[in-house]
Amino acid sequence: MLQVAISYAQPGDVLIVSSGDQAAGQFGDVLANACVARGITALVTDGGVRDTREIRELGFPVFSKHVYIEGTVKESLGPINHPLVFGDQVIYPGDVIKGDCDGVVVIRREEVAEAIELSRARDEAEAGYIERYKQGETPLEVSNLTALLEAKGLVVE
Repeated sequence: MLQVAISYAQPGDVLIVSSGDQAAGQFGDVLANACVARGITALVTDGGVRDTREIRELGFPVFSKHVYIEGTVKESLGPINHPLVFGDQVIYPGDVIKGDCDGVVVIRREEVAEAIELSRARDEAEAGYIERYKQGETPLEVSNLTALLEAKGLVVE
């Protein structure tokens, strides 16, 4: 079904593949090249991938649960462009997917503006914390934790 999904995906799409935690390498460098050629921006799967070196060299972002050399059959059928449960979360077609070295987050289309605003606010706050550390403050001071932890019984000897 990956071949079908890749064939119908639009430029800018992220493929989300739920394979039922199947470890087999359902995706490799050949399909990664097909994705790049079609303008697909990434693949997220709870299944397996193979050819990881080649995929990294290609620069195609892939987030997978497994890396496994054995391939899969190509004629199995499954739904395309339908809601699916992935990692205990329902993902709907059109949701925004953001991934980096730390993992993947799913944002409902109607919540994107709020998520961007909250992310910017967090980035600004964290930059402020780092600046305060550089000025000599401790994490306890910056986070206002001293009194709270002392009230809970923190003793530093």
